Amino acid sequence: MSSRRAAGRRGMSRRGWILFSAVSLLWGIPYALIKVAVDDGVPPATLAVARIAIGAVVLLVLAKRAGVLGSVRGRLRWLAAYGLAEVAVPFPLLAIGERHVSSSLAAILIATAPLFVALLALRFDVSERLGGGRVVGLAAGLLGVVALVGLDVGGDSRVLLGAAAVLVVALGYAVGPMIMKRHLSDLDPRASTGISLAMAAVLVAPAVALDPPAAVPSTGALGAILALGLFCTAAALTLYGALVTEVGPGRALVVTYLNPLVAVALGATLLGERPGPGAIAGLLLILAGAWLATGGRLPAPLRPRPALASSRSSC
Repeated sequence: MSSRRAAGRRGMSRRGWILFSAVSLLWGIPYALIKVAVDDGVPPATLAVARIAIGAVVLLVLAKRAGVLGSVRGRLRWLAAYGLAEVAVPFPLLAIGERHVSSSLAAILIATAPLFVALLALRFDVSERLGGGRVVGLAAGLLGVVALVGLDVGGDSRVLLGAAAVLVVALGYAVGPMIMKRHLSDLDPRASTGISLAMAAVLVAPAVALDPPAAVPSTGALGAILALGLFCTAAALTLYGALVTEVGPGRALVVTYLNPLVAVALGATLLGERPGPGAIAGLLLILAGAWLATGGRLPAPLRPRPALASSRSSC
């Protein structure tokens, strides 16, 4: 067993915690920025291509200067798959979803990503498979989604469509790290993420013609797009790739525990959003469920007591 895996079983390293904290903050910010842009009239595809292209240019320049672009040879198929799952599908869908739901609700729904990892692991990743408390966590998280959709979303078809789009984004955010872990974790994240972003930009670009911008975005929307590209795409994805390599996809997606808290705070402060009772109940259940589903422990009263069990069996 490698030292990294052994460390992963004991808990996150100092480097892991630093990466985790940075990514949690950077990925809590996009929801408010996306809401600013789409409310200004920026089409989802245009927003996605703009932030992807900015991120790709920054990372490719950095990778070229570092001389690490050659490291991706032979991995283009998996880089394309990662770009599709982590960027090309999620970024436009998240913008589409936020046309109909608040930034806070979108962030809460994204917190289901670790639950999708737990489900996908049943087929694709033995190290992330469910067991014991993780099954309880999966059930609690799914109940949280039901509470969130039933109480806060209700029967509004547009809001339901937005929520469904965001849940597909969460699925993509679960698939991407699993691809990264199995096929790309040994690559320099500047090169791998830069190439993946460039591929994703090419995939999404044709959609801009289907829904072109009606006007030049406002200064605020342009600032939001620039921040999304530089900080929430280039910086965040690079750090996230390093985090996946350090601690694995299940633990890396624990960043989604804090993302909603940052997003809800920004939504309330900057956008005047007020999460309803369904959002609060759903958030608590999703966070608790995701914690357990990715290996967190049950509270002491709920955990089995092997010592007591063995003493009883010996009587």
